[in-house]
Amino acid sequence: MPNVVIIGAQWGDEGKGKVIDILAPKSDFVVRYQGGNNAGHTVVIGKDKFVLHLIPSGILHKGKICVIGNGVVVDPKALLEEIAMLEAKGVKVDGRLFISNEAHIIFPYHRKLDELKEKAKKKKKIGTTKKGIGPCYSDKVARSGIRLIDLLNDRVLKEKLKANLAEKNPIFTKIYGVSGYSFKTLYKEYKGYAARIKRYARDTTVLLNDAIASKKSILFEGAQGTLLDVDHGTYPFVTSSNATAGGAATGTGVGPSKIDKVIGIVKAYTTRVGEGPFPTQFDPDLLEKIRQKGGEFGATTGRPRRCGWFDALVVRHSVRVNGLDEIVITKLDVLDELKSIKICTGYRYKAKTYRDFPSDIEIIKNCEPVYVTMPGWMTDTGKVKSYSRLPVNAKKYLDYIQKLLGTKIVLVSVGCDRKQTFSNR
Repeated sequence: MPNVVIIGAQWGDEGKGKVIDILAPKSDFVVRYQGGNNAGHTVVIGKDKFVLHLIPSGILHKGKICVIGNGVVVDPKALLEEIAMLEAKGVKVDGRLFISNEAHIIFPYHRKLDELKEKAKKKKKIGTTKKGIGPCYSDKVARSGIRLIDLLNDRVLKEKLKANLAEKNPIFTKIYGVSGYSFKTLYKEYKGYAARIKRYARDTTVLLNDAIASKKSILFEGAQGTLLDVDHGTYPFVTSSNATAGGAATGTGVGPSKIDKVIGIVKAYTTRVGEGPFPTQFDPDLLEKIRQKGGEFGATTGRPRRCGWFDALVVRHSVRVNGLDEIVITKLDVLDELKSIKICTGYRYKAKTYRDFPSDIEIIKNCEPVYVTMPGWMTDTGKVKSYSRLPVNAKKYLDYIQKLLGTKIVLVSVGCDRKQTFSNR
């Protein structure tokens, strides 16, 4: 198998975990390259449901090496809890998981800042998970972050932690009117974490490039979705990292010339969690119906997702900025009971129709979607085993999406189980 990047082509929650789980057996390494434990990848294997926030989904396949790259921000407490969960379910982690020495570490003050900043924004809140992701990336960009390699060096840890608390504690006490953090308490806690995660630390840039030189294949796992990318998403209602395919190179130290294919995961409709504009959102009754049938609740926070019609402008934008080679459509079965189905093909704003996704947030907030309406198939697709067996109207729906995107749909998913996926080749 070539070196492949898997990305979400909408606002996240597209079903990347399932697709990675399907493709992992053909890969030697599975690598997470951005985000933190604000992500949630859900994999259902028989009666077992695994929700992974930091560790790549490939860990569920024996013998696969999993890597958390330098582009990820790591909460040690969350990481250790996830490792314990996997081991309790019989999944071996030691010797199979490696974490980049250069990955930045989340501290309690990051989580607290996240919470306080969001609270202060009131009606202008972004919808952050309050996991400390944004503040940790802010420290990284400000060159004051603490990396895993720093956590393992006692002198450096002391120096950097003292400097960070000298900066952060006055913000807590003087601006937000809350207590700051004790150096002694945090130092003791994080030295404990360092002792427990030291075994996973590695120069993963060397590890991965050596693997490629040895003809090993790598599956790059993105978190969130393209429209949450800090550069190419609906800014400021975005995450704090590059969820697009380019993040795979910067977040792992593997050059773009070593990446062979980019696959975008797309729901048969559209969802988003958190705040921000959402032009194609369903009316309340249909929203609740689809939310319940599709299980549209955040894997990390449990928050209900907003649901809407398929937005071709969103996915065409993803095709463009990621250079998508192929598309996987998930949750087609959720639309089974609808008599008619809409596809958004444009935005109308102030007498102008936009066919490409605009960067102006005001347009996205206030536009009127332009729809094409297609007949539904009113047939249960959950037991369909091949593309040719899909109802005629379901195939017409997918064919029209392919035409709009100019990109081949290679896999279709009609349920959460591994077996409910088939090829369109």
